[in-house]
Amino acid sequence: MKKAVMIIAKENFRDEELLVPKEILEKSGIEVKVASTSLEVAKGVLGAQVKPDILVNSIQAKDYDAVIFIGGAGASQYWNDPVAHALIQSAYNDKKIVAAICIAPVTLAKAGILKGKRATVWSTDAGQLRFNGVEYTDNGVEIDGTIITAAGPFAAKKFGEEI
Repeated sequence: MKKAVMIIAKENFRDEELLVPKEILEKSGIEVKVASTSLEVAKGVLGAQVKPDILVNSIQAKDYDAVIFIGGAGASQYWNDPVAHALIQSAYNDKKIVAAICIAPVTLAKAGILKGKRATVWSTDAGQLRFNGVEYTDNGVEIDGTIITAAGPFAAKKFGEEI
C-alpha cells in the first residue's frame, strides 16, 4: 500500500486543502497520515478540527511515497523551519512526490528544491518564489518532475488528483 503524509499547521491550516486531497488519496487506496508540530487537535480556518497522527520531527521520508504540505495562513510556520526543510530535501533526493498548496510552496522554495523549476503558489506570495529562483507559473496546479504545487483552495481537488 502506498503511503502519504500531509503536514498541517497547528492553527489556521486551510480545511479543504487538507480534507479534499486526503479523501481523494484514501479513495485511491493510499494510506494517509496527518502530521503537525503538536499532537493536540489542530484547527482549520473554516472550523475543521483534526488530531494529527504524528509529529513533523518524527517523519522519515523513506517511509512515505508522498510528502504534502497544506496551506492556510498557519502554513508560514514551516517557511523557515529547518526540520521541514530537511524533510523536504530528503524526500526530494529520494525521488518521492513532494507537494504543497496555497502558501506552502514557499516552504519548498526556501528548502531549495524549487530553484530553476516551474511552480505555483497563492498569488500574493509569487514574489517569494521568484526571489528563490523559481519560475512562477500562476497555474492552478503545476507539476515539475516529482514536485506538485497548487495555488489555493480552488485547486484542492485537482491537487489531490495529481498527487
